[in-house]
Formats: sequence, C-alpha cells, structure tokens
Amino acid sequence: MKDLKEKTIRGGVARLGAQGANFFLRIVSLMVLARLLGPKDFGLIGMVTAFTGVLGLFRDFGLSSAAIQRTEVTDEQASTLFWINVFVGALLGVMTLAAAPAVAAFYHEPRLVAVTAALASGFLFNAAGVQHGVILQREMRFTALAVVNTVSLIISSAAGIGGALAGYGYWALVAMTISLPFSLTIGMWIATGWMPGKPRRRSGMRSMMRFGGLVTLNGVVCYVAYNLDKVLLGRVWGVDAVGIYGRAY
Repeated sequence: MKDLKEKTIRGGVARLGAQGANFFLRIVSLMVLARLLGPKDFGLIGMVTAFTGVLGLFRDFGLSSAAIQRTEVTDEQASTLFWINVFVGALLGVMTLAAAPAVAAFYHEPRLVAVTAALASGFLFNAAGVQHGVILQREMRFTALAVVNTVSLIISSAAGIGGALAGYGYWALVAMTISLPFSLTIGMWIATGWMPGKPRRRSGMRSMMRFGGLVTLNGVVCYVAYNLDKVLLGRVWGVDAVGIYGRAY
C-alpha cells in the first residue's frame, strides 16, 4: 500500500508537470506557426482532421481502456490486442486513403486529396503503440509516459516549425501531425521493451470487445457533437474560416 501511494503521488506529479510542459509547447508552437503560415494552411489541415478524427476513434475500438481496467492481462492477450490494433489501424489508413477524393469533393478543395492520403499513415503509427502505452499505464510508469509524450511533442513541433521556415506551407503541418504519433510510438516501444508475440484466437477477448465497443460509441457521439461545427463551417465558408476558427478554438 505504501508503494502504491508513492507511485500514485510520483505519477500525479509527473503527469501534472507533463501537462504544463505540453500546454506551454503547444502555445509556443502555435504562436510561431501562426506567424509563419496563413489561415489557409491551418484550414486545409483542419478540414481533413475533422474527418480523420472520427475514424481515429476506432483506431483501437476502446480496447486500450478495456485492457487498462482489467485486473489481469496475460501476455497472450496483450499480443492479440496489439495485432488487432495494427489490423484496425491499417484498415482505417486504407479507408482514409480511399476516401481522399470524396473529402476533397465535399469541400471543393483539390489539394485535400494529397493531404488526406499523407495523414492516412498516422493511423498505422498510432495503432502500433497503443498496447505499449497500456503496459506503461498498467505498471503505473507515469513518469516514463510523461517523458515520452513531452519529447514526442517537442519533435513534432520542431518538424512543423522547421518545415514552415523552409517554406513548405501546409505540408509543414502535415509533417507535424504525422511525426507526433510516429515519435510517440517509437518512444513507447523503447520505454517498455516489450515485443508482441503471435495472436491467439481463444484468449478471452470477447468481454474486452464488448467493453471497448461501448467506450467507442460514447467517443463517437461526443466527437460528432464537438466537431460538426467545423465540418459545416468548412463546407459553407471555406478554408480561411476553418483556419481562423480552428486556431481560436
């Protein structure tokens, strides 16, 4: 119990510090990028992420929450969950790639085809690190999680600002968006040192799938409620309005 209290206190302090650092980094990077890029650049990315964000809710089908709350998770179950996450991430990436022309047509913005196709890779990067993040949370290694999150944010911010300084425009924001899940997953793998094994068919996944499904459904409803305004704004008023509104929001 004493060890649990100490871990809880250390974890709380680490997460609080990480949240403060992340908030500071996001504000500074936003201020710098707002000086280097125009509303159109932000608007193009905002249009795509309003759609990809919906698919992002299905990237692990709530299985990370299901795994965290269980009393015990075997290595076989963790490995099976990992491969399910990877499969779902790859499927969502292919769906996003296929939907790129439709997204561009919906907004009447041809440049969104290439942007949507590039952002599709983020689903696979995210999926490959979900279970590693679950392991760190189950082991209450919140300091490691805080470090990984902060370092990943620094890398992605540097990628975005560097691209903007080099004159890549909205592609700098694409690089920033993709590099965050990529660096986050690499950090998770290094922090855990865990290598997934082969998936098993009968590893007690049914109860976790039910739990995860309810978590995902709740996430979808909330996401639609919070992001429908951005979708409609982009459809009716265009890229500039989404860029300005998104930054203020």
